Amino acid sequence: EVQLVESGGGMVQPGGSLRLSCAASGFAFSSYDMSWVRQPPGKGPEWVSGINSDGGNPYYLDSVKGRFTISRDNAKNTLYLQMNSLKPEDTALYYCAGLKPGVVITTTLVYDYDYWGQGTQVTVSS
Repeated sequence: EVQLVESGGGMVQPGGSLRLSCAASGFAFSSYDMSWVRQPPGKGPEWVSGINSDGGNPYYLDSVKGRFTISRDNAKNTLYLQMNSLKPEDTALYYCAGLKPGVVITTTLVYDYDYWGQGTQVTVSS
């Protein structure tokens, strides 16, 4: 059974930090490019960050560059997102997702992904 299980979300004040984790099982995690996609309340999904299967070439949404860092540990089948200097506009449900082979890593289209987690809520509020 394929599983992507996110954790690490929560409520923080503006300027705070959170580290999201996504534990993968049931598929060849090390062969998949992975992304973090978020869905703010009342809005559509928004791609946030992606990383190639070998851990090289991280990509970021412009609004999170310099604040978020994506990484992965293929030995542990885990994807991470370190989020610093959080802003209220970062409030969203954050999903990790495994991209279909050959798809552009910045895609938000649901059908471009083979696997999705259940999401973890991040709320940034004073």
